[in-house]
Amino acid sequence: MRMAQRVHREIVTLPNYGVFDDLSFSIKGYTVALKGFASRPTLKSDAERVVKRIEGVEQVVNNIEVLALSNFDDGITNDPPPGWRPIHIIVRSGNVTLTGVVDNEADKAIANVQANSVSGVFAVDDQLQAASSRKPKKSRKPKS
Repeated sequence: MRMAQRVHREIVTLPNYGVFDDLSFSIKGYTVALKGFASRPTLKSDAERVVKRIEGVEQVVNNIEVLALSNFDDGITNDPPPGWRPIHIIVRSGNVTLTGVVDNEADKAIANVQANSVSGVFAVDDQLQAASSRKPKKSRKPKS
């Protein structure tokens, strides 16, 4: 299994990785750089720990930002609308960022409306992508 696939699998299967977290990584040589947002400090340390154990990884640079604990943001994140598991919702000081892929433009619009309707939300940064509007990869034609 390639290192990138292994890193991805280890991160997304962490038991405390949820809808209010958004982690990503990059690999340069034998160094893995972790980035994104974690709703709990334990997620930041757990991600670093599991990635360090992967064969071939010599160094982990942990740039994951732990979101500040606040009663205000907790009020926003306590009750996510149903069906939001495939996307990530980052709440920081009352500002919400939506990332991930939804099925279509209608689902994207619904997520945006629902996020904006949550009490205490100041602004929504909708970075969702609709799978139905993503460009398919070009297939290579064999040379004749």
